[in-house]
Amino acid sequence: MSSKPIVTLVKSEDHYTGTKNALHLIIDDIAESIRGKKNVLIKPNFVSTRRQLAATHVDSVKAVLDVITQYYDSKIIVGEGPAIGNLKDGITNFGYEVLEDEYNVLFVDLNEDDYLELEGVNSGLDPIKLRFSKTLLESDYLVSIAKPKTHDCVIATLSLKNVVVGSLVSKREKESIHQGTKAININLAKLAKECIPSLGVVDGLFGMEGAGPVSGEPVQLGLCGASLYPISLDAIMAKVMGFEPLEIGYLHYLNDWGIGVADLDQIEVRGESISNVSVKFKPHPTYEEQCRWR
Repeated sequence: MSSKPIVTLVKSEDHYTGTKNALHLIIDDIAESIRGKKNVLIKPNFVSTRRQLAATHVDSVKAVLDVITQYYDSKIIVGEGPAIGNLKDGITNFGYEVLEDEYNVLFVDLNEDDYLELEGVNSGLDPIKLRFSKTLLESDYLVSIAKPKTHDCVIATLSLKNVVVGSLVSKREKESIHQGTKAININLAKLAKECIPSLGVVDGLFGMEGAGPVSGEPVQLGLCGASLYPISLDAIMAKVMGFEPLEIGYLHYLNDWGIGVADLDQIEVRGESISNVSVKFKPHPTYEEQCRWR
């Protein structure tokens, strides 16, 4: 067994097969990790409920469900708190209704959930309280299924940011972490360490470059990645997109604090090599300003 965090990278021609193939490279580890768990929550990304390119494809979720339901037979929560639109619209627009019929899932709107208070910072880096989904925090097996996208504040959004921002209760609370370039990266890192996913998936059949995470342009990356170490997964996917992971503020902090590994030299990649699948994404127009988080 590897002493390093393992991240899988597989070429993908469709959302379902790519996701399933990425998971199967670590299937024994997934089976072991979910054994005995009682509260499984899957967190897709609906930053917008109107544009499919900005959101997790339902076929990626089906692939995850088909894998984990081999080892878990209780009800599974699919939870999300959209930044644009409401959960019901996203479920309809993106064809998620079929999950209720085909799988034992319950949809939970994290924007309307009960909450627990976690600590963040304001623009002066003074402590503030942030309301975070109680349902998500109380899950004992959390799966994040995200897409690789550029971002308007923190360079890239992947499996960690999907969980952190989508789980802040209410759209107003999501806005409250945007306290400047340095503060938002600290906020993401501080919140992420309270809700590190048990399993991370980044479905990169199509990614988004430029004015992400909502209004950017598609990139046909043709790749899917998965890991039981989401910080390492995000580091590898950031590199695939052409960004240095330790130059992304929240990944730097999590690595520096010892919460996870974002140093590429300390991560084992299974499947495709990074150099074989990299596609340089056009950064957000405010990229240079975003790099000043230090």
